[in-house]
Amino acid sequence: MASRTNGRPEPEVIMNYGDGFSYVKATMQEAFRPGGILDKPPAVLHATSPLTKAQRESVRREDVDLLVSEFEIPKAQAERVLVEHKGNVTDALRTLVGL
Repeated sequence: MASRTNGRPEPEVIMNYGDGFSYVKATMQEAFRPGGILDKPPAVLHATSPLTKAQRESVRREDVDLLVSEFEIPKAQAERVLVEHKGNVTDALRTLVGL
């Protein structure tokens, strides 16, 4: 049962850790509900033939560096995703996240 603090219900904490992180029951239930995050298939990116020089030049270096640093993927994979989405970094990000 959740207790009230300042008029708001306090979440039921399952486990507290020394570094300040904790698992909250409601958050865990949301993650494991049918149709939740775990039911979505992971984004699979297939490497086919190597990119041509023109294709590599069609994407911005800053966008490639962003994908490489944030998703910890190889540079070739980041370039391929950007080429598939015609250099649109927003669509490339959505593909990598799996939306």
